[in-house]
Amino acid sequence: MGGVRRWLHDTVGGLPATYWYLWSGLLVNRVGAFAMLFLSLYLTEVRGASKALAGVVVGAYGIGGAAGVLLGGVLADNWGRRATLLWSHLTAAALMVLMAFAGHLAAIAVLAALIGVVHSMPGPAFVAAIVDVVPPEKRSRAFNLQFWAFNLGMAGASFLAGLLAQASYLALFLVDAGATLATALIIAARVPETLVRRSRTPDTRPPSGLRAALTDRTFLAFVGLTFVLAVLTAQTSTIMPLAMRADGLSSAAYGTVVAFGGALIVVGQLFVPRLIDRHRKHVVLAVSTGLLAVGFGALAFADALPAYLAAALIWTVGSMLAAPPNAEINAELSPTALRGRYQAVFYLTFPAAAFLAPALGGVSLQHLGDRHWIVSAGVGLAAVIGHLVAGPRRERRVAALRAAERTAPDAVTGERTLTGAA
Repeated sequence: MGGVRRWLHDTVGGLPATYWYLWSGLLVNRVGAFAMLFLSLYLTEVRGASKALAGVVVGAYGIGGAAGVLLGGVLADNWGRRATLLWSHLTAAALMVLMAFAGHLAAIAVLAALIGVVHSMPGPAFVAAIVDVVPPEKRSRAFNLQFWAFNLGMAGASFLAGLLAQASYLALFLVDAGATLATALIIAARVPETLVRRSRTPDTRPPSGLRAALTDRTFLAFVGLTFVLAVLTAQTSTIMPLAMRADGLSSAAYGTVVAFGGALIVVGQLFVPRLIDRHRKHVVLAVSTGLLAVGFGALAFADALPAYLAAALIWTVGSMLAAPPNAEINAELSPTALRGRYQAVFYLTFPAAAFLAPALGGVSLQHLGDRHWIVSAGVGLAAVIGHLVAGPRRERRVAALRAAERTAPDAVTGERTLTGAA
């Protein structure tokens, strides 16, 4: 029993109450965020859209998501974390209700783009709020639990979506709206504003807009390495199904591989902090990226379901190990006053990877065949070297940022409020 108590304390203990309300909101939001997973089927089966038109509408959702990430980061720094979270969720719930009753394809396309914006806006604010309230020494644990909640919620969403879609697409959209509203209520009732506004002299005021993040070479190098990881991971939902079909495997086999990876994360993610806490972050990221490279490289030799499952085991462990240090480094490289903007630039890597992985991966698979996976492994191994080379420089940068923020003028000019410059 003592060992179990110690594990529970090491895994979930000592985190502030505000974090747990943010965590709960994220979990509820992810469990309910399933309607857009079935948007293409809804358009073709219910609204009579062609496959091409359905693809355009789903693409509009993706474009809205990229814009929403940047907007959410700016608002999180200027308007506040709580305000951004609250109003993006309320707006998303309202738009989802409108989507449920929209009949014209043009209206659905506009709503899809707007929903893409408000679905992506909370991401930078969620992470910025977590960094605001969780001490540095506990962030690995906090981000590990956040990643676990996200994947647990997505697993629940996939299950519920299948049931609701069979019963009623109207129910699909309305239940999604209800879950989003529930998240807004949790934020409204329990999450205070975590953004503290500080006075700065003209000499110490940071650059405005996104310019600071987009000209920070150390940060952009880290974002680039994260982009490689995201491209590798995105292949599980874009390129791997094509490879499995070419090997004569069914859609059910693909579903088995995806479910296996999800189950591994749900069961194993809670044990990750004890494995990585004693090691330097860039070393953990190098090892985890190496596992991703080996896992996807192994697909060059896979032609049956057991081989795909074995490869999925390797790359899923890599993803699990990478999640906490990746989020920690992102937080550490972000100046306090620009935390939301830095999160926004960081989170752009994922929609960019979701676009690039199928766009280039499909061409590569068509022309290279199984050698595509060897190329993927080579790209991953290059990122391993990148982490090992860039890691010490990142550590020096983090130390300099902490020293600068301890000595910079930071007198609080007022209470934590929801108002501020737009």
